[in-house]
Amino acid sequence: MTYLSGFVSPVPAANKEQYRRFAAESVAMFKGHGTTRLMEAWEDDVPSGEVTDFRRAVDARDGEVIVFSWQEFPDKAAADTAGERIMNDPAMDEMMGKMPYDGSRMIYGGFDGLFEVGTRDAKPGYVDGSLIPVKTARKGDYLAALQRQAAIFTEAGAARFVDAWGDAVPDGKLTDFKKAVRAQADETVVFSFIEWPSKEVRDAAWSRIYTDPRMQEDDPAGDEARRIFGGFVPLVDE
Repeated sequence: MTYLSGFVSPVPAANKEQYRRFAAESVAMFKGHGTTRLMEAWEDDVPSGEVTDFRRAVDARDGEVIVFSWQEFPDKAAADTAGERIMNDPAMDEMMGKMPYDGSRMIYGGFDGLFEVGTRDAKPGYVDGSLIPVKTARKGDYLAALQRQAAIFTEAGAARFVDAWGDAVPDGKLTDFKKAVRAQADETVVFSFIEWPSKEVRDAAWSRIYTDPRMQEDDPAGDEARRIFGGFVPLVDE
C-alpha cells in the first residue's frame, strides 16, 4: 500500500507563483530518487477551528496561506531509501536555499498507508486534506470505520480516498503533526486526503455525506473535535 511523506506549510499568498515554480523545479530531483508522485495543493477553503486548525498547526501569520502536500512511494522501504538519497543530494541544499516560505514552521512526517480506495486515473481538480489523532490501541476500529465509510464517499463522487497511519512523525522545535492535533501519548496522527474531480463535485458531495445516516453508525476511534481539515486546489501534481 502507498507510503506517504506528508507536509503542511505556511506560504505568503504573494509568493504563489514563486512557490509553484519552486515545487515544479523540484519534481525531477524527487522522482529521480524514487518518489512516484508529488502533490502540492494551495489553500482554498480552510476554516478556523475551535480547538485545532491548519493555521494554528503551522503558526500561520497574516498574509500566509496553507499548502497541503504529499509525496507517494510504493512502500516504506522505498521511502526510506529515497529519503537517504535526497538528504545526501547537493541539489537538496540548493533547493532549501530557494524556499519561498518559512521552512522552520513547516510540519512533515512519514505515514504508512492504512486504507485506500480509488485510483489515480486522472489529475484531481480538488483535494480535501485532513489530520486527526486516533487512539493507537484502536487502529483496527478506525480501519473498520474507514472500510464501512468508503462506499459513502465513492457514491458521492470521490475519485480517491486515502488514510495513512503515522509512522515517522518527528517532534519539532516550533511545530509538528502531533502538536497540530494535540495528540496524546496514546494517540497516533492520521494523515488523509480525498481527491475529487472538481470543487463543484466536492461541494455537492459533502452536503450528502454529512446527512448520510451511515456516517453516524460508527463509534469514532479518532477525536473529531481535534480533526484538522480543509479544501485545496492542486498547484503541482506530477
